[in-house]
Amino acid sequence: MELNSRAIGLLIGLLVSVITTAFLFLIDGINNTILLTAFFLSLSSTYILVWLVLEFLFFRHIDNISEGFDKINNTESQITDGLSNGTLLNPLKKINKEIFSYAENKQREIAELKKMEIFRREFMADVSHELKTPIFAAQGFVHTLLDGAIEDKKVRSKFLKKAAKSLDGLDILVHDLLTLSQIETGEIKMHIVPFNLIRTVEDVFDQLENKAIKKDIAFSYQKKEDLYVLGDQRRMYQVFLNLVSNAIKYTNKKGEVTIHFDEKDDHIATTVKDTGDGIPDKDINRIFERFYRVDKSRSKEKGGTGLGLAIVKHILEGHNTKMEVTSEVGVGSSFTFSLQKAKDRPIEEDEELYDE
Repeated sequence: MELNSRAIGLLIGLLVSVITTAFLFLIDGINNTILLTAFFLSLSSTYILVWLVLEFLFFRHIDNISEGFDKINNTESQITDGLSNGTLLNPLKKINKEIFSYAENKQREIAELKKMEIFRREFMADVSHELKTPIFAAQGFVHTLLDGAIEDKKVRSKFLKKAAKSLDGLDILVHDLLTLSQIETGEIKMHIVPFNLIRTVEDVFDQLENKAIKKDIAFSYQKKEDLYVLGDQRRMYQVFLNLVSNAIKYTNKKGEVTIHFDEKDDHIATTVKDTGDGIPDKDINRIFERFYRVDKSRSKEKGGTGLGLAIVKHILEGHNTKMEVTSEVGVGSSFTFSLQKAKDRPIEEDEELYDE
C-alpha cells in the first residue's frame, strides 16, 4: 500500500467533512443544500491545507534526506525515490532505518581508522628504531676514524668493515620495506605459472649451505620426482629462503632442517620443520607482524630485519593460501602451506630465476 500527501490530505479531508456535516445535521433548520455545500467546502479546504503542509513541510524534506543518503552512500537509497509523488507507508521508519545503518557504517569506519592510527604509530616507531640502529653504528665507526683512528691501518680496516656491515643491514632493511610496500599496494603482481618445487628447494639449500655448515646443521627433504605446482617462482623462492634461513638461525648446533611434501588430490602441502628453540603459544599469532620478534635481545644478535615473515605472509596471500604454524618450545617449529598442483609442466626452466 502506498500513501502520499494527496492521499493523506483526501483521507483527512473526508474525515473532517463527514464530522462537520454530521454536526450540522443535528442543527434544526439546516437543509440538504447547506449540508452538501458544507461537506464539499470542508473537504476541499482541509484537503488543500493538509496537502500543502505535508508536501512542503514534510515530504519534500524526507525527499531531500533520501537524496542526501544517496549521495553519501553512492548507492540507491533504501527509501523509494520521489517520496512526494509515491511515498511508502510509514516513511519515517525507512528514514530511521537508513540513519541507523549510516551511523553503524560510520562507527565501523571510525573504529577501523583508530586501529590504523595505532598501527601507523607503532609502525613509525619500529621503523625509526630499526633505521636508527645501523645508521648510528656506521656513524660511530666513521666518526671514530675521523677522530684519529684512521691512521692505524688495523683499526681502520676493522672499523670500515663494521661500518660496511651496518650499511649492508640498512640496505637490506630498506629493500624489505620496499618489497613489502609494493606487495601490499599491488605494485608487485604474482606471476602464476607452473614451476618445479623440488628445484626451488634445492636452490635454497645450495644458497644457504655455508650457513648450515658453520652450525653443523643437516638439510634434508623427501627425495621425490619433480613436483610441479602453480605459483610465482621468484616469490616462492623468497618464501623458502626466508623460512629455511630462519630455521638455521634459531636451530642450535648439530640440529636439523627438513622439508616434507604431502601430495593431496589437487594441491601439495609443504612443511618446513626445524629442531630449534620453538615459539611460545602466545607469540605464534604475532610472528607475521612487521618487526615482531619473539626474543628481541637474541633476535638482534642473530640479525635480520624482522620483516621476512611479514613478506612471506603477503606472498602466500597472493597465492590464495596461508601459513599454518605449530611449535613446541625447546623442540622446534613447523611451517606449512599449500600450493595448487600444476596440470602442465613449464616449457622451459629459467636458469637465472633465482639470481637475486
